[in-house]
Formats: sequence, structure tokens, C-alpha cells
Amino acid sequence: MIVFEFKVKAKPTQYAAIDEAIQTSQFVQNKCLRYWMDNEGASKYDLNKYCSVLAKEFSFASKLNSQARQASAERAWTAISRFYENCRKVETCHDRVKKSLSQRTHVCGNRGYVEDRDIAASLNILQKGLSTVGHTGTYAWGDLPSWAVGAILSSNGKSKNQESPLL
Repeated sequence: MIVFEFKVKAKPTQYAAIDEAIQTSQFVQNKCLRYWMDNEGASKYDLNKYCSVLAKEFSFASKLNSQARQASAERAWTAISRFYENCRKVETCHDRVKKSLSQRTHVCGNRGYVEDRDIAASLNILQKGLSTVGHTGTYAWGDLPSWAVGAILSSNGKSKNQESPLL
């Protein structure tokens, strides 16, 4: 990516116009992201078409020219693509690889991922922790979810693994 920096001397009204254009561009980008999230299978082309809908629906968005609106939609699509590309890169630690305690390196045969065993384990723990953010009860200590209260469960709800007590 090439980045150009310029120093601009402008009037206050011109600065206000620049700020408004930037805010409108960010608005279009965020609306395109929301459109993509709400419409399964939406493509890059669909996001570009959605720009004209936004211009008709919001008068301030129509003040931004169509090329700038479409550039915002393209930035939204780039963000979506980059997100999925990063997700694909992270998915190397999900395969279980049996190893002895003396083996200190994790090597994923399917994807060629090589990492220190402790780091690979910490990444798995982090992912598990992040996947439960906002959820209550993980059954690790025998907690019951609200839907299971009064239900007959096949297990006794006790965990086989407990942390050692604090010293």
C-alpha cells in the first residue's frame, strides 16, 4: 500500500467538508459491512450496488460522489476478505496431535504448522476462552445451564479435572 501525506492549508469550511466526506465514507463502509452480515452470500458486487441504495436512502450519503461510495464498499469487502484470510491462518492449531511429554514442539502434519508446544497449547486455550466470552457456565465445575434445570442428565455433572487449590 502506498501512503501519501500532505499538509493542507484550508479554510474552516473546507476542513468541515473534508471531515464530513470522511465520516460519510466511514458510514457507507459500516453500512456495507452490516449489509453483508445481514444478507448471507452477499458478494462484492452486491456491496457496490448497495451504495446507490444508501445514496437514495440517506441524503448526506448522496453528497459523496459514487466513486467515493464504491471505494468505501470496496474497503469493506477488503476487510471481510482479510478477516477470513486471517481466520484460515489461525485454524492450524485445531488438529490434535498426540505427543509424549518430552516432545516440546508441536508439528501439524496437515498444515505444516510448527510451534513450541506451550505456545500452541496457549493459543488453543485462548481460542477456547474467547469463544465463550459472554456465555455463562462452561460445565467445567458441574454447572447446569438454565435449560437443564429440572432435566434428567445422563452424567452426574462432576468434572474429572479440577484445578489444584490455591496455596
